[in-house]
Amino acid sequence: MRRFLKIRWIAALLVVAGAVCFLSFKSGDSRSFQIAKNLDIFNSIVKELDMFYVDTINPDKTIREGIDAMLYSLDPYTQYFPEDDQAELEQMLKNSYGGIGSIIRYEPKLKRTVIAEPYENMPAANAGLKAGDILLEIDGKDLLGNTDVSKLLRGQVGTSFKLKVQRPGTKEPLEFNIVRRSIQMPLIPYYAVLENNIGYINLSTFSGNPSKEFKQAFLDLKKKGITSLVIDLRNNGGGLLEESIEIANFFLPRGKTLVTTKGKVKQSSNTYKTLREPLDLEIPLAVLVNGGTASSSEILAGSLQDLDRAVIVGSRTFGKGLVQTPRPLPYGGTIKLTTSKYYIPSGRCVQAIDYEHRNEEGNAGRIPDSLTTVFHTAAGREVRDGGGVTPDIAVKPEKLPNILYYLVNDNLIFNYATDYCLKHPTVPSPEKFEVTDADYADFKAMVKKADFKYDQQTEKILKNLKEMAEFEGYLADASEEFGALEKKLKHNLDHDLDYFSKDIKSMIAVEIIKRYYYQRGSIIQQLKDDDDLKEALKILSDQPKYNEMLTVPVINKQK
Repeated sequence: MRRFLKIRWIAALLVVAGAVCFLSFKSGDSRSFQIAKNLDIFNSIVKELDMFYVDTINPDKTIREGIDAMLYSLDPYTQYFPEDDQAELEQMLKNSYGGIGSIIRYEPKLKRTVIAEPYENMPAANAGLKAGDILLEIDGKDLLGNTDVSKLLRGQVGTSFKLKVQRPGTKEPLEFNIVRRSIQMPLIPYYAVLENNIGYINLSTFSGNPSKEFKQAFLDLKKKGITSLVIDLRNNGGGLLEESIEIANFFLPRGKTLVTTKGKVKQSSNTYKTLREPLDLEIPLAVLVNGGTASSSEILAGSLQDLDRAVIVGSRTFGKGLVQTPRPLPYGGTIKLTTSKYYIPSGRCVQAIDYEHRNEEGNAGRIPDSLTTVFHTAAGREVRDGGGVTPDIAVKPEKLPNILYYLVNDNLIFNYATDYCLKHPTVPSPEKFEVTDADYADFKAMVKKADFKYDQQTEKILKNLKEMAEFEGYLADASEEFGALEKKLKHNLDHDLDYFSKDIKSMIAVEIIKRYYYQRGSIIQQLKDDDDLKEALKILSDQPKYNEMLTVPVINKQK
């Protein structure tokens, strides 16, 4: 009864609000009428559902799904956060949360959650949890079949709980007492001096306060004698606009306009300039980007490109030129609302997806290159809008073999790394570590023992071709050719494991090394054979070429 009265009260409130809106409209205000009309319809539908639907509806769930569907029809970034989900919004904005500091994942075969990667100096790692640990109980509660263990691991800072795990290689379960802390993801997980006195800073996010850590890292590298700098923004999905401007200001003069936002209302339109004296106006810069570089990352990369302050290296960025603003809602809720588009110094907007004009199925598509507009950098170089930031030196993304996807998806590489760590208490530093031929032989033996199966793309394509040939009446005449081709392309696990050993070994090495040296070690391992970094080091080691690229129009070079 109480629930029914609650629904009636909400419905009555909506009716009153709608009536007030109706009375305040001018007869000619058709847009206001349409809004009020549809709100009244929505209110009536909720009432009808609550009173007459065959099953009892959950009003919070039903209406929330309607709200989410409505917002997603606009763009993926406009989201509603009710009072209970404010912690999720806070984590997004501040890059922090109360928890144990570990990536976890649910294993369907085990029906349990597994520790995938504990973060360095965080409660999980400090307590002794390791990648591969299987979570059994939290405070005595069995976690079997629970696909959302993260909600139990997170909580108020300072609270504690008992965690029971089963560690591979041990007979008895292990118990840990863990105190939740405020967990902040690493902002600068790695920086170092590379060859030819070239500095390197990996910047993972613009949430929180990364400009402070970036400044410290840069000044530390300067003390160590760097003469140029690589800023790695790959897979950095963005964060706070102000933080990207602050970091750009380290290398650009005071008073430069970096970003202009334009929205429907005046308060959504702003101009952002560099406000401080720079740290270094002369040091050569290269910025690494890829398809995961988005939002504030694109502001930094695009601004440095538009003002001819850095050479951009890698592959085209994601293309998110939209700005979101949190706005309060009744009952403790918040809407993260797209309020404007941003424009970088050349005047271009990098937004790549056209959410306003969708196809008949309701899907949004990328803005075609043919519809983009040419803009110019400060030095007169051509740049375009509508498709992310295109690098000055384009590096063709490496294509990973099909077998590697299945090895990762079946957890064979993860499980091998777990077994490897049981047998090796220590390993060399990330700079010196490598997967030996003997290690790889052990891995291949494990894969074969697991009866590993995977789909080869060539087999799929051949099967489709054969079916089409039969449909069109060509199969009988080409049966010998198909037979010979099938023999040539017959599934051969030994061949594929050997042929793609370089890529597989690299993935194994990353998975192993982060068990000992965490995210920092993982980055060091991946940089050993990094085509984007090679091109950045190459251009920074050639000062005349670097200067030429930033002062005269150049044609993007495909590696």
